[in-house]
Amino acid sequence: MHSTANITNNVAPAIRSATPADAAILNELGASTFRETFDGTTSPENMAAYMSVAFTIDALATELADPNSSFFLVEINQKAIAYLKLYAGDAPACVSDPNAIELSRLYVKQEFIAQKIGALLMQKALDEARNKGCQTIFLGVWEHNERAKIFYHKWGFVKAGEHIFQMGDDPQIDWWMERKL
Repeated sequence: MHSTANITNNVAPAIRSATPADAAILNELGASTFRETFDGTTSPENMAAYMSVAFTIDALATELADPNSSFFLVEINQKAIAYLKLYAGDAPACVSDPNAIELSRLYVKQEFIAQKIGALLMQKALDEARNKGCQTIFLGVWEHNERAKIFYHKWGFVKAGEHIFQMGDDPQIDWWMERKL
């Protein structure tokens, strides 16, 4: 595991399983980090259309109640700074293992990206996937998100295919990436 001991005044981040009571926190964190990352990559109308569906407390509450979903929240001094979502559903045909688990979200507030919070969450995702008996983990990433693609490549993910990610009325290309565990 990667060291994170010197994060924010020597306070190490804490990772915990998210609960239904965390729906509002996850929603705010997801919406703000999504905007930080993708604002300006599509029209404001397309961003608003996507955000109005993907980031609602009801949507997060439904996801948290899904037994196929596992959420992990990272906090420093009890302040939410990042989260991870794993989803044990059907893998796309291009993924080599039909029983793979999806790393559905790995969202980190911009101010903490350089502090290896993403690495902490990625290690948690890999450990959880192994604990669930999975042999492969996969994810989707926007083809133009170079920072994320570099990060995933460093963690051993390789491109397995592509799919459309609908951002409002803007069909964007996402890569499916996978990694053996």
